[in-house]
Amino acid sequence: MNELIGRVFSFEKQVFPNQQALYSQLATHGQSPKALMISCADSRVVPEHIMQAQPGDLFVCRNAGNIVPPFATMNGGVSSTVEYAVAALKVRDIIVCGHSDCGAMKALVSPELMEGMPNVAAWLRHSHAAKCVLDASYPTLENGAAVRAASLENVVVQIAHLRTHPSVAAGIARGEIALHGWFVDIHAGQMLALNGDTGRFAAVREDAPLPVAVRATPRIAADFSWAEAAE
Repeated sequence: MNELIGRVFSFEKQVFPNQQALYSQLATHGQSPKALMISCADSRVVPEHIMQAQPGDLFVCRNAGNIVPPFATMNGGVSSTVEYAVAALKVRDIIVCGHSDCGAMKALVSPELMEGMPNVAAWLRHSHAAKCVLDASYPTLENGAAVRAASLENVVVQIAHLRTHPSVAAGIARGEIALHGWFVDIHAGQMLALNGDTGRFAAVREDAPLPVAVRATPRIAADFSWAEAAE
């Protein structure tokens, strides 16, 4: 703990003075983050570090397993964060970011690891669909390969849950919000992104367009608009 406190003093004496103008602007004018990032609470995965973000760039929500519970009337921290980011901060991009060697996904694959942790077991029920996909579509995978597959499928599941949130669903329909599914390979130092057209993850490349899970494209399911319906 003393080492961490020492870093706080370093922030006060070195980091803050060098970025005082930025912090002053944020304190005066408030925040306007570019994206909401829902990532795992794993200490090895730091969203701001991965994205080389400055203060004010990202609105971050971290929890075990980068989970987004489906929308419900019962209040929750993740749901409230999503709603505030969309309705108040007007974020245009929402990222669900998983990672390799995820402890939550290890527990999902091997439930015996959750013995004595009833809250963890209850929380990971929101990833049960990923486990079902793993069992049905990857029946021969074991150990690390199974955990990696579960981690990738979990990102897909959480994006589906995200779309049940009213503020997100409305933003997508208006073409104002894009959803992204990312996966950080800690061992390789590489980012994978979900391509919504192919349903597969691909490495992010500087010389190629960023794969997007759900693009910000206006759409309505009915064959008439509200303006036409009002006539």
